[in-house]
Amino acid sequence: MSRLLILPLAWLLPTGLAMALAIGQPLEFSSEAQRRQYDSLVRELRCTVCQSETIHESNAELAADMRRRVYDMTLAGHDADAIVDFMVQRYGDYVRYRPPLQANTLLLWASPALLLLGGGVVWWRVVAGRRGGVGRAEFTAAERAMLDRLRQGEDAGRPQ
Repeated sequence: MSRLLILPLAWLLPTGLAMALAIGQPLEFSSEAQRRQYDSLVRELRCTVCQSETIHESNAELAADMRRRVYDMTLAGHDADAIVDFMVQRYGDYVRYRPPLQANTLLLWASPALLLLGGGVVWWRVVAGRRGGVGRAEFTAAERAMLDRLRQGEDAGRPQ
């Protein structure tokens, strides 16, 4: 029984060591406020390499550099706004997970409402079209005559 437990644990040991090395050394701060600011910022800033991860989650080299810069600026006494402004100047608004409402981000903020509105219009047109009979074609006299001939031909071919 113990051999059955040792084998999976032996496989997991290198994974645990790799994770410990990826995390790095524990960071030391002068105050709890600095720690909270750092933790908040690394979860708010996006890794520009990974694009779908914060710099806290990412293992990319750029994310490590960004974390180090946030740490150094936090220890130097910069407030969160100054650090975010620095990152935006360096990497653009894309570095923020929640970009501010500006002229260049207006479409980004408005797109969910526009998509919902567009979907509502399409749905309304489809539903209204079904109720109002839109799309039903009226036959011309020639088409009615041809339809009658076809029906008579079907009736003639059926055994009675």
